[in-house]
Amino acid sequence: MTTFTYSPAIEDLPRKLKARKLLTWLLLFAIVMFFAGLTSAYVVSMSGGYWVDIRLPDAFLVSTGCIAVSSLFIQMALTRVRRGEVAGVPLLIAFTLAFGIGFAISQFQGWGQLVDRGNFVVGKVLQNTGTYGQDWTIRHQGQALVLEDGKFYRPDDTQRRSPVNAELDEQKNTASSYIYALTAAHLAHLALGLVSLVVMLVLAARGAYTQADHAGLWAGTMYWHFLGLLWVYLFLFLTFVH
Repeated sequence: MTTFTYSPAIEDLPRKLKARKLLTWLLLFAIVMFFAGLTSAYVVSMSGGYWVDIRLPDAFLVSTGCIAVSSLFIQMALTRVRRGEVAGVPLLIAFTLAFGIGFAISQFQGWGQLVDRGNFVVGKVLQNTGTYGQDWTIRHQGQALVLEDGKFYRPDDTQRRSPVNAELDEQKNTASSYIYALTAAHLAHLALGLVSLVVMLVLAARGAYTQADHAGLWAGTMYWHFLGLLWVYLFLFLTFVH
């Protein structure tokens, strides 16, 4: 007669992975709903009054590259562990962390570029600098205003008799505020991801992840991939919808 010995450490692994997956998907769903609410409010705000089309900082494109490369490294780490090849996993996670930090740095650089062009967290429309029509454009109900000799006119004012500068001087730059809100909210979630990467790096260095037990690495990888996809969505949204 064959006797099987129950091992909690082994028998509970499927349950542990299932619970971790459920918690991870619930967390990601909650974040999706949060950003869906923010972007919906953004679209609604665009439809009323004056709106500034702002060219996104070049640093945000660097951010996109950093987070894309970082996702490749963390996926390579997960794939190696699933194959039972744990050697090199800490280094892959370290590369992911490095590019994640690079993403954060480029975000701050992007905010600096916004400020340099007169776009503040709380600012006014006419504080914008740069080339009108290229770096920024003011729209009223979807139509771009015309700038001539330092004065703004509605496009239907062909005789240029009624400049709207006095009206614009009282307008808040809502578009700029939304850019900061969306990118800062993403960066806050990314900060949690960076902390998770540090924890995963320490655990991987200690050999805690194995082919049979790597639920934590899987959850961290999914969260990091999600942050990457979320950033791409925000970048495209702010580029084309904005």
